[in-house]
Amino acid sequence: MSLSVFEVPTWALIKVIAADFKGQGIKQPAWASFVKTGSHTERVPDNPDWFLERMASILYRVFKEGCVGTGSLRSYYGGKKRRGPKRPHFRKAGGKIIRLCLQQLEKQGLVKKSKKGRVITAKGQGYLNQKAKEAVVFAKEFEAQKLVAVKHEKKTEAEKQVEEDLRKREHAEKEKGKAKEEARKKEKHKEEKKPEEQA
Repeated sequence: MSLSVFEVPTWALIKVIAADFKGQGIKQPAWASFVKTGSHTERVPDNPDWFLERMASILYRVFKEGCVGTGSLRSYYGGKKRRGPKRPHFRKAGGKIIRLCLQQLEKQGLVKKSKKGRVITAKGQGYLNQKAKEAVVFAKEFEAQKLVAVKHEKKTEAEKQVEEDLRKREHAEKEKGKAKEEARKKEKHKEEKKPEEQA
């Protein structure tokens, strides 16, 4: 049964495509580790593979929109720039990143130039359909891992409670032992003092 690209979670499809790009040996530019994606962002991306994921996302946008240019993609990936107490202003994303991603996708034969921008190729369409099947499996595995993590976390919390109870009991037993030892020492001291008083 054929599966439409729109029938799978977009985030899962992008993750699968980015992982495939990485497996193909597509390298990120040297400046990807210290450049921001636009003037509206405050820091560089935390994800070390963000450039490959941006490539995958742009491929999906080209497929979805039909024909897109750099300007529309800059607007799509832009955001509000915070200006302290002043009202935030919208800023477009960096154009160099988007242009480089499109060039890489063209080299792969997944997109091509048209009069008004880039469009998906037949190879790109087939590639997305293939990755859509993998994205379904990836999404199911991811959800299963989340459920296992939640169960493990709950189990860990229960175990922590049991361990805390055991620690409290051990502490109480030690305190009782200390109290008994103190009482025994006092009793022994009294017994040793009696013969001295009688003498």
